[in-house]
Amino acid sequence: MKLPVQSTNPDVGFQIAPMIDVVFVILVFFMSLAAQIRIEQILQTKLPGVAVAGGPTEFVDEQILQVGVDGEITLNDESYDSPESRDLPQLTNTLGQLQASSVAAKTKLVVTLISAPDSPYYRTIDVLNALAAAGVTNVTFTAEEPEL
Repeated sequence: MKLPVQSTNPDVGFQIAPMIDVVFVILVFFMSLAAQIRIEQILQTKLPGVAVAGGPTEFVDEQILQVGVDGEITLNDESYDSPESRDLPQLTNTLGQLQASSVAAKTKLVVTLISAPDSPYYRTIDVLNALAAAGVTNVTFTAEEPEL
């Protein structure tokens, strides 16, 4: 019996199955991404533009008050009173003048109190008493980092 001779270049025709597979993969990809797309209005992003002031800008007058390890008190790197003084008259007077000038200039006086980690606690209390006597109400606290 004679076997049929096969040609070396058989024409299999147009193969649609691989193309359908690729289309389905692309369809699944776009469907999965469609759930993650957000409308720009939902994100509420604001593009940079012209800044419009809503009201007058309030300026802050910040003063740095430091309590040293030896009890020395400095206001903006200027020493006040002796370490033995408990009522701190020079500091209280200066803080009162700063408070009065900030009220006259319509600015906000903020005093940042920085105490050294090894400074005596009573000295920080003395400074807080001087701030209260001067009428300063906006006080922030900061601690120095210990040196390693």
